Amino acid sequence: MKKILIIEDDESIAELERDYLEITGFKTEIAQDGYKGLDLALNEEFDLILLDVMLPGKDGFKVCQEIRAVKEIPILMVTAKKEDIYKIQGLGIGADDYIVKPFSPSELVARVNAHISRYERLTTIEKNSDNEKSSIIIGRIKILLKARRVYIGENEVKFANKEFELLMFLASNPNIVFSKDTLLDRIWGEESLGDSSTITVHINRIREKIELDSSNPEYIETVWGAGYRFNL
Repeated sequence: MKKILIIEDDESIAELERDYLEITGFKTEIAQDGYKGLDLALNEEFDLILLDVMLPGKDGFKVCQEIRAVKEIPILMVTAKKEDIYKIQGLGIGADDYIVKPFSPSELVARVNAHISRYERLTTIEKNSDNEKSSIIIGRIKILLKARRVYIGENEVKFANKEFELLMFLASNPNIVFSKDTLLDRIWGEESLGDSSTITVHINRIREKIELDSSNPEYIETVWGAGYRFNL
């Protein structure tokens, strides 16, 4: 039975999430403040975390950042804030998805299932990839595929789950232009729900980490009207 951590201070919303998830076969645990949620996330095993943004004690952005520093499990941020800046901030610090209240419970369950399934597929591929290419080296960038580590020169740079997958996909297919919709489908799959702005956010975050000048990128080029290309 998959276990979901719900970090939500609104008791009625937390119970709604719990009820729908448990009806569909998940086990859940609820934390109603940021400190308690972070403690549970770091010290117990969960398959996915539903994380509210506005929390007492420690806000959801800080909680997400601290979880992502040590764990790679899916994190879905849930919030009443609709402005793009909050979504960009959440995705930028490592959240895998962003759901705006009020939401459809069935959509929530569908996204939870999609993210868990995708995470399990990726970890299974990693375990069974002993005979596959173990690294990609392009210029000063070295990507260790099995270890999911990226080095720029001699320095290791940390990447969130989706940032790493997007970089790995582009670097594995150099000199090919991919549209935002194609990248969204390849990296996010069924849980993407057509939000192509997610790609822009992640490309910008990756550029900040790998490019000497992110405003004049050497590796990930924008092909206007078409998409993005990783230059070899």
